[in-house]
Amino acid sequence: MSKFSEFFQGEYSRLVRFVRRLIDDAADRDAEDIVQEVMLSIFEKADVTIPIENLAAYVYRSLRNKVIDLFRKKEDVLSLSDVISAARCDTEREVERNELMEFVFQAVDSLPDEQRAVLIATEFEGWSFRELSEEWEIPIGTLLARKSRGLQHIRKKLTGLV
Repeated sequence: MSKFSEFFQGEYSRLVRFVRRLIDDAADRDAEDIVQEVMLSIFEKADVTIPIENLAAYVYRSLRNKVIDLFRKKEDVLSLSDVISAARCDTEREVERNELMEFVFQAVDSLPDEQRAVLIATEFEGWSFRELSEEWEIPIGTLLARKSRGLQHIRKKLTGLV
């Protein structure tokens, strides 16, 4: 046991610096806590009948493993500014989405009646072209062409070409 305590007393500051390099974004106290946890764990598991050939390598490997375990288990801790920023982004996206949808609805309203009717029936009301063709007694090809022209018009409006 004295071999362990001598090693930790002599190497403590180097062990803490080693851990700090591994977790450069954490506070100083975290590195010391990790070293002390590993030190305690080694003392608890120490078996005097089985000597450790290279104590330094064993300790450094234990520290590295402990840091890896901490990063695997690390929970995301959000700050208030993170929450506000995320909410702002969500709000901005929602506003942009609403503005875009309003623009799309205006573009749909500006379509000729035949194109608008086919577009609304197929996109918003869920009608198939076959059902529309039978209901309105218009060939499927005509309905497809009307929808295609309507979508081209909307696409041009969205890209600012009209």
